[in-house]
Amino acid sequence: MRTGAAAGHLGYFHEAICYDSDEHLLGVVVPFLLGGVAAGEPTVVALGERNAGLVRAALPAGSPVIYLAGGDVYARPASAIRSYRRLLADHVSAGAGQIRIIGELAPQMFGATWDWWARYESAINHAYDEFPLWSMCAYDLRATPAPVLDDVLRTHPRTALPDDRHRPNQSYLEPAVYLGTARRPVTDPIELTPPRIDLADPFPAGARQAVRSGVRDSLTEQDRDDLVVAVSEVVSNARRHGHGPVRMRLWTTADRVVVAVTDAGEGPADPFAGLLPVPGDGTGGGLGLWITHQSCNHVSLDRGVDGFTVRMTAGATL
Repeated sequence: MRTGAAAGHLGYFHEAICYDSDEHLLGVVVPFLLGGVAAGEPTVVALGERNAGLVRAALPAGSPVIYLAGGDVYARPASAIRSYRRLLADHVSAGAGQIRIIGELAPQMFGATWDWWARYESAINHAYDEFPLWSMCAYDLRATPAPVLDDVLRTHPRTALPDDRHRPNQSYLEPAVYLGTARRPVTDPIELTPPRIDLADPFPAGARQAVRSGVRDSLTEQDRDDLVVAVSEVVSNARRHGHGPVRMRLWTTADRVVVAVTDAGEGPADPFAGLLPVPGDGTGGGLGLWITHQSCNHVSLDRGVDGFTVRMTAGATL
């Protein structure tokens, strides 16, 4: 049975908390968590170390709240969705009528990698809608850039406020609309320099070999192997689903590799491509991008005048 503000709601009840002080944050989060505990609902905290400490100190000792390490949960968007879906399914199988979660993204995600985290915040409105989930996503107004806050209001149907107030966000967009809107990713400065490798119409095997030989000094063995898989999948997609010519470019620094694969097509029609698990055996398409989103530290999808480009970053990010 649904309780609190989500009573009577079907599916995912998704809210933002845009707070300007610790007191503001706790004024929303503590009643939210205590309400879940009182109702016997699985109640989960996935905050950074500082805010998790504030919440733990504000709750009564011994409160049966589940604490997750926010940095582990929110490593990559597709991985976060996969992990949360498994968690939610387990709680529903155990009889939960509602699950409550408070989470937050780290401030470093508001920079060059925000485009894929914005896609995540929008996509989860669909990805979690089969579960009786009520979650709040915390954003500190003192540390969150204005463009990010604009996206927060477009990707969260409502905002939670102190005194048990819940305000609809007038600028909210349904995921298919938001994700279907072209978003230009932040240009990595190394892309303004000549690429170390520039291949025309590569086959997957040639792309894999180029990555192996070109990034040996920039990545760990695991990051290199993951990037090889990701690039192979993206090149295969470009050849199979896109339009020629296909171009693959690779740039390196001491600790970072960027690979861009461009074709003349429009990119995938599915707005959730890369973020959601592929149904069935993957023969319907989409499996390659889903693998890529779990293999790299940043993936951007860019529809521009040159066609459709998938950019993959391995190693450090900006």
